[in-house]
Amino acid sequence: MTPTTVLTVAGSDSGGGAGIQADLKVFAALGAYGTSVLTAVTAQNTRGVDAVLPLPPQTVTDQLDSVLSDFAVRAVKTGMLGTPAVAGAIADAAAAGRLPQLVVDPVLVATSGHRLGVVEAVERLLPYARVATPNSAEAAALTGAPVTSVAEMATAARALAAGGPEWVVVTGGDVDADGEAVDVLHGPDGTTVLRAPRVPTRHTHGTGCSFSAATAVRLALGDPVPAAVSAAKEYVTRALTGAQGWKLGAGRGPLDHFGWSA
Repeated sequence: MTPTTVLTVAGSDSGGGAGIQADLKVFAALGAYGTSVLTAVTAQNTRGVDAVLPLPPQTVTDQLDSVLSDFAVRAVKTGMLGTPAVAGAIADAAAAGRLPQLVVDPVLVATSGHRLGVVEAVERLLPYARVATPNSAEAAALTGAPVTSVAEMATAARALAAGGPEWVVVTGGDVDADGEAVDVLHGPDGTTVLRAPRVPTRHTHGTGCSFSAATAVRLALGDPVPAAVSAAKEYVTRALTGAQGWKLGAGRGPLDHFGWSA
């Protein structure tokens, strides 16, 4: 049977734990065929980001046209956009109806703290998102309000949904929630709090990329948004658990995308 095709539009991570590389691993792990459009090249590893080179908007558009003219893409996720001009090119494609089941991961700051995107770039794309997946820091940057508790996550999710995305899930891996990893989903059906045991690990590099990529796969396979987000959360929890004892790199290591440690 021909596999379902999913597209990632994101930056490259030379360490392989986040960005395009992580997305393609998630697609494969969950049974989808992955295609990609590169927006930037980064020099990074588990300890941080050393350099970022955004690609020209025309180069991004050329890649997008090549993929979409040949593959029946069923869902698209975006990660690091790099510049407002690149975001504008992607937004134009979304406005034309070329990016089905669009999941927008508003990558603004890497786990290491290095700034990878600008708010203006993300704002160009949010109105076209089926699902937006900011973490608490990104939600704070996009709303201009603090997001340090579950209640503030819910407020931020509602505020962002009012600005365009059909659904918003604010992920709370960095929010203290009594030993739980809490995400807040808001959409047409209201607000839902998703809970899972917090995994005690420093190996969290690429968690947001992996979550949004898994959400895109599940949407491509036909899940409604709440089910897709719930499945993505379960997948990331397993991937975090599997990599707890890994020693890949000297910093925040990657996830166990393929269940090698299961």
